[in-house]
Amino acid sequence: MKKVCHNVIAAAFVSLLALAPAHAERADSLKQAVINFDSLDVDEVTQTRILTGNVILTRGTLTLKSDRALVKETPEGYMSVTLTSGPGRVATFRQKRDGGPDLWMEGQGERIEYDERQELVKLFSKAIVRQLENGRLTNELDGAYISYDSRREVATVRNDASGESKVGGGRGTLIIAPRRAPAAAAGSTPATPAAGKK
Repeated sequence: MKKVCHNVIAAAFVSLLALAPAHAERADSLKQAVINFDSLDVDEVTQTRILTGNVILTRGTLTLKSDRALVKETPEGYMSVTLTSGPGRVATFRQKRDGGPDLWMEGQGERIEYDERQELVKLFSKAIVRQLENGRLTNELDGAYISYDSRREVATVRNDASGESKVGGGRGTLIIAPRRAPAAAAGSTPATPAAGKK
């Protein structure tokens, strides 16, 4: 696994997204959100809901999981969700991507912020984002902070959970799985040297 500079990671990840389109399943925004939880506090005036205890939010192919979720809704009906988990645990998201029957984007972080209006996911602290195709990892990115704009297909990676790069901060990792199939043709045999040649 090769460590690379966070600026190079961001540029490489964005170029990978151009090769393998990663926009979220467009139909998800038209589906109802279903949230399971152990405890709920609602403030109808501010349109704020605080859910705790094994929170699982599903909306179409989107699934968000955490120990706690703060869900807000704008007057226009857009949701914003902040997921947090207890010590030693992470919040997670998973969503199908457009472009094929089995393309997925998944990620985790100690905190995840999801803004439906902007189609933006931000992952903070121990952030990891993976692209999967037919159950196979195609790309993986980790860093202290990852922001992914699925509308514009733009990713940003920073070495600090504040969302800024800091001198002496951590480093990220980018893993690119091979896209080509092995060139082993069925029934082929290795070439043998001509008689009298070595």
